[in-house]
This record gives sequence, structure tokens and C-alpha cells, in this order.
Amino acid sequence: MVALSQARVLMLATDGFEQSELFDPREALLDAGAQVTLASLKPDPITGEKGGEKGESITPDLTVDAVDTADYDALVLPGGVGNPDKLRMNKRAVEIVREFFDADKVIAAICHAPWLLIEADVVDGKRATSWPSLRTDLANAGASVLDEEVVVDGKLITSRNPGDIPAFNRALIHCLELEMAVDA
Repeated sequence: MVALSQARVLMLATDGFEQSELFDPREALLDAGAQVTLASLKPDPITGEKGGEKGESITPDLTVDAVDTADYDALVLPGGVGNPDKLRMNKRAVEIVREFFDADKVIAAICHAPWLLIEADVVDGKRATSWPSLRTDLANAGASVLDEEVVVDGKLITSRNPGDIPAFNRALIHCLELEMAVDA
């Protein structure tokens, strides 16, 4: 196993993120030694949701406008309905996704977060999964849609829902370990 102490991971979220889909991968990455930075649309604390109810808040480290994608090795996109829906309407947030894809970096998106992948036009020809209501959108954007807990296509990792988080985290950390080994 490669130490992830040199890995720099960007998480992108705003109000309405699914609480477990932000906090659980973040904790797994931190536990693995990665440096995790949270970017949002504004510098104020953002609030998650848990089971449709208001959840915990977290203060972003920076805004999307301050993100330099060259500073990071991977991008993690939590779901929740409102979170990716708001982010996909922000030009810079969509550009960040596209820049990670164009630089051939690890991108992990769970639940409704593939909306950002669709908006950034990065799923054509890729295998992916998502929350069921997004699967037609993924297919219309050119993805081969699967119903599996985690789908890894190169450096693109997607999962369906909070129940898939353990598999999502394992795939994310494994892909990041492979990336760090190549860069070492």
C-alpha cells in the first residue's frame, strides 16, 4: 500500500450535500493520510442533509473561484439533490470538473453528483452509475450506465447512494494509491 500523505484531494460541495457522502469519504481520505480541501460557492458554512432533514454544517476551506486544479490529485463530488443541482449552475464549478478530467486526474462522484459530470460533458463513452433518477441523463450524455455499487472506468469512479459509500471509499483510495505510486 502506498502512503497517501502526499495526496491532495479537492471536495466540491454546497448547501444540500448528502451528509454521509461528504463526511464519510472525507474521513476515509484523512485516515489514509491524504490532505483534503473543501471548496464551495461561498466562504460561509454549508449545511448538509440527512434523510431529507437538515444535517451538519462544515466551513469550506476556499471558494470555487480560488481553486487551482493543478494543486490537486483528485476530485470528490458528494451527492444530495440540491448540492450538485446548484453546483452545475455555477460556471467555475463545472470548469473545475472539466479541468480534472482533461488533466486525467481521479474524479469520484456519488449519488446525484454525476449531474456535474454530465454538465461538464465528461461521461460520453464512459461506464458510470448514479442515483436511479439520473441514469437516463447519464445515458443521454453518452455513458454506459450500470447498476452496481461502484463503477470504475479509468480514473472515473461513480456510486449510486449512501449505502455504497464503503465500496466508493475503497475504490477512491485504491485509485489514489495507484496514482501516487505512478507519481512517486
